[in-house]
Amino acid sequence: MNAIGTILTRALIAAVWILGGLHCTRHANRMASDEPKLVWSDEFDSAGLPDSTRWAYDLGDGCPDVCGWGNHELQYYTARRAENARVENGRLIIEARREAMGSKAYTSARMVTRFKGDWRYGKISVRARLPKGRGVWPAIWMLPTDWKYGDWPSSGEIDIMEHVGFEPDSVFGTVHTQAFNHTIGTQVGRAHFLPDATRTFHEYSVEWTNAQITFLVDNQAYHTFANRGTDYSAWPFDQRFHLLLNLAVGGDWGGKMGVDDSIWPQRLEIDYVRVYQ
Repeated sequence: MNAIGTILTRALIAAVWILGGLHCTRHANRMASDEPKLVWSDEFDSAGLPDSTRWAYDLGDGCPDVCGWGNHELQYYTARRAENARVENGRLIIEARREAMGSKAYTSARMVTRFKGDWRYGKISVRARLPKGRGVWPAIWMLPTDWKYGDWPSSGEIDIMEHVGFEPDSVFGTVHTQAFNHTIGTQVGRAHFLPDATRTFHEYSVEWTNAQITFLVDNQAYHTFANRGTDYSAWPFDQRFHLLLNLAVGGDWGGKMGVDDSIWPQRLEIDYVRVYQ
């Protein structure tokens, strides 16, 4: 090969290396940008009442609008009352107690992130240990913040995890919309067999995109609800939602087999809440 050919060959090799390096750098940057980022969390590191910058409360018995919170539940939800909601030993404790308050025979708490943590899309994960006994109805779920499409169920509901005490070996993931909801028997959900849910902490999550909502336990998917591409009646999940954590007593589902008065108090224990986008 002559001198000119050698120079051209070396220049071509150098160009290939440079272009290859740029491609790898862009690929690495793209992969890094695709990694989900923690955008909101509570690790419950400070004992006492829950952090008021992150959590608010739903109060009372739901009256006069939806007495019994729409499900004929038996508890009265309190606010900033340590007997019902507190942080201890690095965990949020939501405790239902058999004691009269207002019009109800039980007290409990319903914690909400509304206007303190509101998201559209992402992965929402909650590590929890569930209460046990006939009549408990703990839930980790999401409601719309702005109710753009109208009252329930038109604006949607995402039930990340529900559990009822008379089915102690299962948890449930469900969505409700105008087209798919339990009042007309069309709700879309699935049970997941989890026999140690009341003894062991598990991570309950949804991965929510504009295409689908996937339900997971300990990062294992067990149910997916897809965007059918029609309208809000089937997919209202293009708006921001907030998180709710609560422990209900009895009700249309939780009390379907009655309530055991001997089991109280009962606790829903939360190790952490983490939101990634």
